[in-house]
Amino acid sequence: MNALNSNFRIAAVQTVSSTDLAHNLQEAAKLIAQSAGEGAQLIALPEYFCLMGRKDTDKLALKEIPGKGPIQDFLAEQASRYGVWLVGGTLPLDNDEPDRIYNTSLVYDPSGKQVARYDKIHLFGFNKGAESFDESVTIRPGDNPPQTFTAPCGRIGLSICYDLRFPEFFRALGDINLLILPAAFTYTTGSAHWEVLLRARAIENQCYVLAAAQGGKHENGRRTWGHSVLIDPWGEIVDCLAEGPGFAIGNMNLERLAEVRASLPALKHRTM
Repeated sequence: MNALNSNFRIAAVQTVSSTDLAHNLQEAAKLIAQSAGEGAQLIALPEYFCLMGRKDTDKLALKEIPGKGPIQDFLAEQASRYGVWLVGGTLPLDNDEPDRIYNTSLVYDPSGKQVARYDKIHLFGFNKGAESFDESVTIRPGDNPPQTFTAPCGRIGLSICYDLRFPEFFRALGDINLLILPAAFTYTTGSAHWEVLLRARAIENQCYVLAAAQGGKHENGRRTWGHSVLIDPWGEIVDCLAEGPGFAIGNMNLERLAEVRASLPALKHRTM
């Protein structure tokens, strides 16, 4: 770990995104600037940071060709402006299905170069009375394997929202120092399961977890749980923002990471 930054500062941005792209980008830019101003070297945005439409199909109008488009240009410019690693929440990317998009997380390095891409694999479905969701109607599941990239804090794994419920997905990432999860958990499911699942992923994979969420009452009437959070490898919460725009921020301490893994070497004890 001598070659790594042993005290790497990271932030999870929380938004309450609206139906207006320009407004959402402006809000994201403000929060990126504020978290960078507090020393964040890596910043993660939430799922759907660019749009929470009135209808699920609204995001189809914003879909971009991979490598080209105003949302991707925005992310690259923000990363290079502040010299940070930027995980761009999710944005809609085009594919060969006209009625479905990839829900994609893109990562940019401090020069503004895209260095990783993950298309959401697990698509949320929920039906409880008047509250019903089926992401598969407008989202095509990704067919890429679990994705990682390397930053000054070590190897980092990518995931999105509903992936959180599938622990085997995170095992497939291998040995990582940090797991990033942009999300838009509903208030109903988030209040019941958000914290316990995130802490479990941190504990069982003995890594830091940074979860950037939507958090509040949206223009379209939807309410999201929020509670953007940074969790350490022992499952302890470093920082959390319950609701409203802002960010959770803290340091990844790689000495802490090594201490946890040395005292309880569960990853080495795996037999399957």
